[in-house]
Amino acid sequence: MQLNIRHETIYRYDETVTQSVQMLRLTPRTEARQRTLTWQLQAPGRRSVQLDAHGNHTHLLTLEEPHREVRIVVSGSVETRDLAGPQLDPEPLSPLVYLPFTTLTAPDAALRTFAANALGEAGAEPAPFDRARLEALAQAVCKAVRYKSGTTTVTDTAASALKRTEGVCQDQAHVFIACCRLAGVPARYVSGYLYGGDNREMASHAWVDVWLENAHSWVGIDVTHHAPAGAQHCRLAVGRDYHDAAPVRGVRRGGGKEALEVNVSVAVQE
Repeated sequence: MQLNIRHETIYRYDETVTQSVQMLRLTPRTEARQRTLTWQLQAPGRRSVQLDAHGNHTHLLTLEEPHREVRIVVSGSVETRDLAGPQLDPEPLSPLVYLPFTTLTAPDAALRTFAANALGEAGAEPAPFDRARLEALAQAVCKAVRYKSGTTTVTDTAASALKRTEGVCQDQAHVFIACCRLAGVPARYVSGYLYGGDNREMASHAWVDVWLENAHSWVGIDVTHHAPAGAQHCRLAVGRDYHDAAPVRGVRRGGGKEALEVNVSVAVQE
């Protein structure tokens, strides 16, 4: 499947920003399941390129001139495919890196109870995970945290999303990750794009990779759709949680109030 993608991010400020630094993870990962055909990044300021510790392509964007707006646009085509088996790409880090809890995935008592009930493991040792079990857990997460656009912010935690009982794909992914880690199974956050036909709301998306020890590899699970991640998914970045894999994240000096506009389109090449 060839996905044609365009992603525009615009920051507008009501006062002058004297300096800003943005970390961009807006370039598709190099993996067996996808191949970048063309890709272009347009942004002001100075850029430096590197691979981060998780193997993500990153751009450090620095603007040192006064500004009231930052416009970042990426566009291109990515060829994706379904892999019959688990992910076998070489990894820079051990799966154990994705086992400890983070600020966004730390469980409270309610989340611990939910995980035990959803996994059917209260007081028992974790049983081996497989795809069917992961999809069942995703269904339980989506039932407990109903998808509702605009209900959360990027700083909301898995515990707060479960308490609120609604959220977006980011929240569902964090709850799922927390459950896996409670069961002693490494799991990581994935940011990227999803081709969903006319469902534009899902163009920018988040899902999860889970480490299956028996297969000695990662398996992608789209928690929101409680199904395997496939050719309709384009992967940008992975990390311990949203903070490690955020497409755009940065700091600024000055600027006052900020207005953010994001426009994403994903289409299939006919």
